[in-house]
Amino acid sequence: MHGLTTYHLFKIGEVADHSSLPVKTIRYYDEIDLLIPTVERSELGYRLFRLQVFDRLSLIKRAQSLGMSLQEVKEILTVHDRGQLPCREVKHYLQEKVEAISQQIEALQSQREELQRLLAHWQDRPPDDVLAQNICPNIKVTDGSEAVGM
Repeated sequence: MHGLTTYHLFKIGEVADHSSLPVKTIRYYDEIDLLIPTVERSELGYRLFRLQVFDRLSLIKRAQSLGMSLQEVKEILTVHDRGQLPCREVKHYLQEKVEAISQQIEALQSQREELQRLLAHWQDRPPDDVLAQNICPNIKVTDGSEAVGM
């Protein structure tokens, strides 16, 4: 891409090669309007991309790697396309991701504690009367929170 002017138009295969994204993905991004200001059509209907497409694709890949959805990315790009700096929106989405991850960590810690409790009271051979009524009594919920034998 070195030495190209901003007026050079790229075919979709060239964009795929330079961005390391599949052609199918680039088509999809275009179809959901993530690439609007950087793509135009040739007389034969082929997609032709401006140099700025690489910045957009880079942002899309980075934002997704940080957990953002394509809808969130679209909202960020919409702000950018209005000529505004989208950093406030990006920060908002990143704060939401941190909160969601914190909640996931708490849920996973609770699940780990429950699994550890189950394993601490595990019976390899529960009593026959309990076996007759349960598939695996060690994990059967009895009062909404505990398994048999705990």
